[in-house]
Amino acid sequence: QVQLVESGGGLVQAGGSLRLSCSGSGIIFGINAMDWYRQAPGKQRELVASTTSGGSINYADSVKGRFTISRDYAKKSVYLQMDSLKPEDTAVYYCHALIATPVGNRHYWGQGTQVTVSS
Repeated sequence: QVQLVESGGGLVQAGGSLRLSCSGSGIIFGINAMDWYRQAPGKQRELVASTTSGGSINYADSVKGRFTISRDYAKKSVYLQMDSLKPEDTAVYYCHALIATPVGNRHYWGQGTQVTVSS
């Protein structure tokens, strides 16, 4: 059974940094993409940063220059280094993986980790 487990959230002051980690287990097929999404109260879930197996990386405009996504392919893990945090970055952050299976691509989500940035 595929599981994605996030860690690293917490409370930080504006201008501070946090590093989120997401570790995958039970994954026996190829991972096409691993991403980070976030959802703030009353708002829709939005893509924060994404990586593909081909090496492409994309960021939401709101986090460009402040957040850095990276992957460890051997460990089936993805990380999000968040610097210069702002109160508007407060949200639950979710790890997402798009995994290739014999019956097609499947989406998997972690349980989420809370990030709170105080002003």
